[in-house]
Amino acid sequence: MSGAAEVRAAVATAQRVVVKVGSSSLTTAHGGIDDARVATVVDALAKARASGREVVLVSSGAIAAGLAPLGMATRPRDLARQQAAASVGQGLLMATYTSAFTGHGLRVGQVLLTVDDVTRRSHYRNAYRTLHQLLQLGVVPIVNENDTVATHEIRFGDNDRLAALVAQLVHADLLVLLSDVDGLYDGNPHKPGATRLADVHSLADLDGIDIGSAGKSGLGSGGMVTKVEAASIATGSGIDVVLASAPEVSAVLAGHTVGTWFHRRAGRRATRLLWLEHATDGRGSLTLDPGAVRAVVERGASLLPAGITGVAGTFTAGDPVDLLDETGRAVARGVVNYDAAELPALLGRSTKDLARELGPEYEREVVHRDDLVLLGRPRR
Repeated sequence: MSGAAEVRAAVATAQRVVVKVGSSSLTTAHGGIDDARVATVVDALAKARASGREVVLVSSGAIAAGLAPLGMATRPRDLARQQAAASVGQGLLMATYTSAFTGHGLRVGQVLLTVDDVTRRSHYRNAYRTLHQLLQLGVVPIVNENDTVATHEIRFGDNDRLAALVAQLVHADLLVLLSDVDGLYDGNPHKPGATRLADVHSLADLDGIDIGSAGKSGLGSGGMVTKVEAASIATGSGIDVVLASAPEVSAVLAGHTVGTWFHRRAGRRATRLLWLEHATDGRGSLTLDPGAVRAVVERGASLLPAGITGVAGTFTAGDPVDLLDETGRAVARGVVNYDAAELPALLGRSTKDLARELGPEYEREVVHRDDLVLLGRPRR
């Protein structure tokens, strides 16, 4: 068997599949849901379900679907009107999906997620249980970001990243990213001479390629950059990724050589750590002395109060924070166990001394090594 045949065979036989579809692939140019486009995606997923495969759909389109009913000609820039459009559009989108899947004898379940659902332990467990239970019950989960309550500071930013994290969360074998472009090109796909990349074995394959920024419709929030980032997240967790256009979804799932296939690069990693590395910004920062930097970066140790020389920002326990060396370079990011207001009084002190003076609850790490990722590592 040739390499290409093996790749497509692996895609065709993937048993648990997450499919992400963008706003431009579901709605008209002026907003509003395009029933024919929805049917194309649903028909393909229903066929996959009929063959015994499990599918999760990550669907954008709530904001875009709400534009026409609210009389908005274009996607609003301000958050309040985006949330209003999402509130109207999410119901319309789910009604359309429910009707389309019912025609195939399938039930759907809506799952709206926020950043906290993949960064905070209790929320993460709840999201995990819900998605796995829906799959066990034979339901098709339809996932979207909870745009009606998300703020600029606590957003996934786009559903490509969300889809990659959901794929890891449900232990998917394959992630399919659908958009209005039929793959990743080595140049502008709308200009002569650009060539579609059939395979990407590592991120180093993309060196020197101008990935670009946005889709052509203007309705979505992402672009090719976010799709490559999502592919990096998923392949770094042992999940194959295919990027293709929405009309090609049936061909992708059948294993045809369409779109761009990103090879899986590693074994599975914790979803929360992937999110910390690829898709969050620190809510604040902690400056470390040289000894603490070595302990965290070279020895994989937890961060203790004794190694911290400075605190910046406003954050609470459970938020992601950046860990900086003395030059201000971010060397790691982790989930902090203290509020920002608590930390200044603890700096430079040992946990044993703090426990004796303040109580046993202070004999804990500021950032535990299991809730920490290193930043700025070479790409594989």
